[in-house]
Amino acid sequence: MWTKAAVFLSACAAWSGCTSATSSAAGDDGSDEAFEVARTVADPGPRGGARGAGGAYDTLSPDEQTFFATARDIFAEVDSVSGKIEEGKGLGPTFNGNSCAQCHAEPDVGGSSPHPSLGHVRMPNPQVGLATLDRAPGGAQKVPAFITPDGPVREARFVKNPDGSDDGGVHGLYTIAGRTDAPGCTLAQPSFDKQLANNNVIFRIPTPVFGLGLLEGIPDEALVANLAASADAAGKSGCGGAGGIAGELNRSGNDGTVTRFGWKAQNKSLLVFAGEAYNVEQGVSNELFGNERSAVGGCVFNSNPEDATDTTTGGAGDTTMFAAFMRLSQDPQPTTASPSELRGQKLFGTKADSGVGCVLCHSDTLATGAMRYTGMSNVTIHPYTDLAIHHMGTKLADGVTQGGATGDMFRTAPLWGVGKRIFFLHDGRSGPANGGLVDAIRQHGSRGSEASVVVRKFIALPPGDQQAIIDFLRSL
Repeated sequence: MWTKAAVFLSACAAWSGCTSATSSAAGDDGSDEAFEVARTVADPGPRGGARGAGGAYDTLSPDEQTFFATARDIFAEVDSVSGKIEEGKGLGPTFNGNSCAQCHAEPDVGGSSPHPSLGHVRMPNPQVGLATLDRAPGGAQKVPAFITPDGPVREARFVKNPDGSDDGGVHGLYTIAGRTDAPGCTLAQPSFDKQLANNNVIFRIPTPVFGLGLLEGIPDEALVANLAASADAAGKSGCGGAGGIAGELNRSGNDGTVTRFGWKAQNKSLLVFAGEAYNVEQGVSNELFGNERSAVGGCVFNSNPEDATDTTTGGAGDTTMFAAFMRLSQDPQPTTASPSELRGQKLFGTKADSGVGCVLCHSDTLATGAMRYTGMSNVTIHPYTDLAIHHMGTKLADGVTQGGATGDMFRTAPLWGVGKRIFFLHDGRSGPANGGLVDAIRQHGSRGSEASVVVRKFIALPPGDQQAIIDFLRSL
């Protein structure tokens, strides 16, 4: 199922380094290069063996581990409108899913999209079934064309409003109209067919949440220093400067601190990340996002906020527990490296030797600061991200601005756990049907992308070395 890539691009065969980083990533006519790799190079798909993720951080105290287990259960809780069908309350009026764990599923609770025939979960896209779940006779809604049984879980954003102004916001796949627990609601689904015809829809897939407490625990100054060191290494290797690797940290408009979560690093903390997702993806108002989305007449069945601290017992709200699950989770664990994987690691690059240059954005080593959770302070970690935002060029641009991240900018995706992933890039475009990781690397190269020079360097490698890098990634 994991297809091999296309013909080797002979025009790039002579490329031997990053010494031409300032050259254009496209031809004089403005067209993108056809970034291709050796025909024999293939993504083998999700690696076997232990899942390597989904549990509590291994040094937590017994009380912290118990708290994590409770938080994990709440992360998997299923919501209905008023809590009379499933245990949770607050679904809708619009929604993309009815549980955090529904979308964050592979390879375990907290991961990303499942697939019906790959990985551990082996289930079709659960968003398909939401069109008919708990619906009254005649109440089924249409499954959008971009939601398929073997495709990734997705949210849809519209780039522009009808008046031509910027939109960028999420438009729920479904509404509660037609559900048995939402009598009288008539809120219609968005007209996705029309927006698709107008090329006005872009997609996002779930980001894995394993080990995010460690990323939250990296001091801002450490991220600043790491980005500066990477820029210096990029300059020395010829991969930096105009048209090459640069990057910047997205920051809060209020206090100026580094924001680091989400595809464009738009969210400051895991609590904000959880609160926004609960409101946007499931339609549940909460203490961080207290107003329900699309709260039209006849479709509001609960008082706000629907999720909140229990004022009788002092029990934490769901958003606090979601954040705790992410914060206390173990970072993904790599497998024992084979000779090919070890060679691929060296070619990918390390702090000491930047290799082909992948590591100049996907930083291999960072460290946490002082943290209140047992054993998580001053820990060296290997997330393969700088948490910075970079220009990724015309192929990946989505036209959406979030904070300091403009339309073609994205956060460097952490690569720990990528060995178990099925779909790649922000919209899931790279998956089993078109080469997986091999296609994801190709997509990094386009006009205006900081990564184009590194992609060229990857392409210039002998096929065996290209395969070694893919093998290394599948070991993570």
